[in-house]
Amino acid sequence: MPNFSQPSHKITPFLWFDTEAEAAMNFYISVFKNSRVLSTSRYPDAMPGRGGTLMAANFELDGQQFTALNAGPDYTFTEAVSFFVSCDSQDEVDDFWTKLTADGGEAGQCGWLKDKFGLSWQIVPSAMGDLLGDPDPEKASRTMTAMMAMHKLDLPALKRAHDGEPA
Repeated sequence: MPNFSQPSHKITPFLWFDTEAEAAMNFYISVFKNSRVLSTSRYPDAMPGRGGTLMAANFELDGQQFTALNAGPDYTFTEAVSFFVSCDSQDEVDDFWTKLTADGGEAGQCGWLKDKFGLSWQIVPSAMGDLLGDPDPEKASRTMTAMMAMHKLDLPALKRAHDGEPA
């Protein structure tokens, strides 16, 4: 097991990278407020091809701890695991969407995206739960139909659909 400090949370997402862990960590810290590097561990200089490069890092994104490991190309990310980001406003949705899809990220459907490292994120207005969970099935259905046609979620358009107003 690599020699690096243990995260202080009981459950911490552990991200396996080929060689991009340091760049990914620095990128994520630039995207999310209240974020920081907690600790890093580097491969020994004697390690062929990896000497001095980041082995593992613990970092925090807006209070959530993560661990990143550079361990080779054996595993890659899939949409089977994603990180859900609850946004208080359309401006916040737009900001995260723009930053996380930059430089090679990919837009997905219904608020999902992949960042330039292949990690999946869901960028979702916090109001979605109320809109989709409305006790009126017609309102919830209109919201779902509108969401299914979107890549980046558009909260004003979703509210219009929910309320039965023209797009």
